[in-house]
Amino acid sequence: MEQLVQPRAYALRTSSLDDAWEMILGQLQSEMDRTSFETWVRPLKPVSFRDGVFTVGARNTYGRDWVEARLRSRMTNLLEGMLPGPVRLKFTVVNEFFHEEGGEQTPARREKPSLRVVESDAEDRKGSEPDPQKARPPEEGSPRKVLLARAYGSERARAIQPERGLFLTLYFFEHWLPLLGHSSMAVILAARSMCFWNPKTGELRNRVETDMAEIAAKASVSVRTVKDVLAGELVKKYFLRYTVRRMMTPNGVRTAGITLLVRMDEPLTPEDQEILSLPEAERWYPAEFEDETEE
Repeated sequence: MEQLVQPRAYALRTSSLDDAWEMILGQLQSEMDRTSFETWVRPLKPVSFRDGVFTVGARNTYGRDWVEARLRSRMTNLLEGMLPGPVRLKFTVVNEFFHEEGGEQTPARREKPSLRVVESDAEDRKGSEPDPQKARPPEEGSPRKVLLARAYGSERARAIQPERGLFLTLYFFEHWLPLLGHSSMAVILAARSMCFWNPKTGELRNRVETDMAEIAAKASVSVRTVKDVLAGELVKKYFLRYTVRRMMTPNGVRTAGITLLVRMDEPLTPEDQEILSLPEAERWYPAEFEDETEE
C-alpha cells in the first residue's frame, strides 16, 4: 500500500540563497540600464527564503518602494523559475550593525553584520499599528549601535530618512546665495537631488533625463522661473547645463524634455577667485552641453 508523503517546508541554505540571488542580479543587470541597476538593485540583499517567502532587504524605504513598484513581478517570475513551487516576494528595510568592541576589528574578529529588520513589506504593513517597543533603542550594546538605532529605528526616522541627504556647504549658503538668489538655489538643489555623488569614492552620476516641469515641482517654483534660472549667467557658468531633447512626431519635431548636467561640488565665487588667484574651470561641462535655445 502506497504511503502518502507529506510535502516538507522548503528552506534554502545560505549558500543556495546567495547563488539564487546572484542569478537574479545577473538577469536584471542584462535587462536594465546601468544607472538604474546600480542605484536601485545592486544595494539589495537577500535575507531569507522560508515557506515560499523570499525576503529581500533594501537600505531605506525609498529604495524598497522603488523596487517593489517596478520589479516585484519580474523578480517573482525569475525566482519561480529557479526555486521549487510558487514564491511570494517580500521587501523589507534593514540596517547593518557591525560589532565594534574596542575600535577597529581585526580580520580574525570581524563578523558578518546582523540584519535588523526596520520595516516589513507593504502587505504586512496594512492595518498594523506602530509598536512603540520597536522604536526604542537597545538598552545594551556599543554607543555606535545605540546611535544608529536612534537615527534609523523610529517611525519618525523612517519618514525623514536621515541617511538620504544633499551636499550643501556653508560656503554655498553664505557666498553663493546672495549672488544667485533663493529661486536659483532651490533649482540647483532640486537638480542635485536627482543626481548622486560620493566624494569619498568619486562615484558620480550627474546627467539626468528630465523636463523643466519636474524640476519646477521639486523646487516648488514655476516652469518660467526654472527657465530663467537655467538661462542665468552664473548658473550656466558654474552649476547647471542642459540640452533639449527632441523627437519626430506625425506633426513634426517636438521637444521631449531636457538632458541636464549638474555640477555637484561648490565652485569659488568670481570675487574669491580673484582674491585667491584660483580661477575656476569655466568649461567643466563637455561640448555637447553648449548653449541651446528652445525654438
